[in-house]
Amino acid sequence: MTATGEVNEHADVADITILLTQRGHLTGWPTGMRVIVRRERPHPGARVAQDRLDDAEGYRLTAFATNARRGQLQVLELRHRRRARCEDRIRCAKDTGLRNLPLKTLAQNELWLQIVALATDLLAWLALLGLDEKSARVWEPKRLRLRLFTAPAAIARHARRVILHIKETHAWADVVIAAHQRLRALAAAPT
Repeated sequence: MTATGEVNEHADVADITILLTQRGHLTGWPTGMRVIVRRERPHPGARVAQDRLDDAEGYRLTAFATNARRGQLQVLELRHRRRARCEDRIRCAKDTGLRNLPLKTLAQNELWLQIVALATDLLAWLALLGLDEKSARVWEPKRLRLRLFTAPAAIARHARRVILHIKETHAWADVVIAAHQRLRALAAAPT
């Protein structure tokens, strides 16, 4: 299944628990655990991750263990992939400031956590609504800081308008300008 729940003809899902049990690879595992594997052919230009397995025919294999007894394999595998995206958001929140509590009192740190949550939400909305380049949408907070948030710019006011001047020689100026234009268009949309 794709992330939207549609059937993906180019991927296969299988439960290999019985195969691994027969070969003695699951001794000591809790009862009821299942091992599910997804096999798909990577699209051209896909980056090969170090933690992925590839078989002899060039398919990419992704395996996970679950104790869910019910549900179709495709639904369980899709749920696992969606959960991985949630864990990515948690990692991004840690990069945004969730990693430590820098203040002295509990009330101050509660406020800090609210600010971190707001910043994480803003980064997610920026990727969803502001960035139109597909590669820029998956940038982590560190890369966003390096490429977008450090772009040299100046704010000017003229005729009751706020104008943002971005230096066009910056390596990522086109992405910054496109994101700014998209977000301005959303702000000007009628409600």
